[in-house]
Amino acid sequence: MNDRSGCLLAIDTATSIAHVVLSDLDGAVLAADAWAAGHRHGEELLGRIASLLASAGATRTALAGIVVGLGPGAFTGLRVGIATAKGLASGLGLPIAGVGSGAVLAAAAVAVGVAPPDADVAVLLPAGPSERTLDLHGRAVRLTAGEEPDLPPGTTLVAVDLDGRAPADALARGEAARRGFAAALARAGSDRIRAGGDDLARLVPEYVTPPRGIAAPTGEVAWSRTRG
Repeated sequence: MNDRSGCLLAIDTATSIAHVVLSDLDGAVLAADAWAAGHRHGEELLGRIASLLASAGATRTALAGIVVGLGPGAFTGLRVGIATAKGLASGLGLPIAGVGSGAVLAAAAVAVGVAPPDADVAVLLPAGPSERTLDLHGRAVRLTAGEEPDLPPGTTLVAVDLDGRAPADALARGEAARRGFAAALARAGSDRIRAGGDDLARLVPEYVTPPRGIAAPTGEVAWSRTRG
């Protein structure tokens, strides 16, 4: 393979399907892997990254930046993905960029044609066994059991990891969006890196359920703002 200096490595562990993507600086996908991680993201992530680089004939020294999905997502998956991304960026001295996983899913839905280009796209995710989280324009709102999303007219609903708990058409759009997720993640990460990236110490996950000890007194999702 030709020299891949200038590659970006993107990681997203916000949902039950984990993604690792290698792209060029313009966001064109060079290699990608996705797998059903469930709640076991930590068991395979580093090995999948190593295999992805090897399959593309690249090494860690070829990387020019790290991209990571910040959620909304489950506690364990996000902690594993973000900690891994931060460790790689810190250890290799690389810039890092955080992108909203919900926004990436919304962009993927448009890219694969299941949402109109000019539509608002809302992403529905699980928040425990009975509640759900709705992400629209980067704002996550928690829905109690039985509560239906209150969406602006013309909004396209995309749902993932909610079999039996979301409309069938929204679930179908979610599956289609997942097929375009790698490309959308690479594009979003490239844009963010070129805009200057983020302060590694200030990147924090957006949890669909607050970690233990974090209060959520309103209907909005609350999460830890611990730095580092």
